[in-house]
Amino acid sequence: MYFQRLRELREDMDMNQTQIAKLLHTSQTVYSRYERGFQTIPVEHLLILADFYQVSTDYMLGRTNNKKLNK
Repeated sequence: MYFQRLRELREDMDMNQTQIAKLLHTSQTVYSRYERGFQTIPVEHLLILADFYQVSTDYMLGRTNNKKLNK
């Protein structure tokens, strides 16, 4: 599931949930729910995170294992 990738990407950047929640203008509790799969992540947040991590949304959603953006 994509929520596992959310955590992996965040940890790869050495960031905590609170920092990512601030980036998304949401609470740490809501972001934690995204990572645990208890709440669906809005498309707007998915796009912000894909840009921030410089990966495709397909990678974040588990549709590909290719981390790099095709340009």
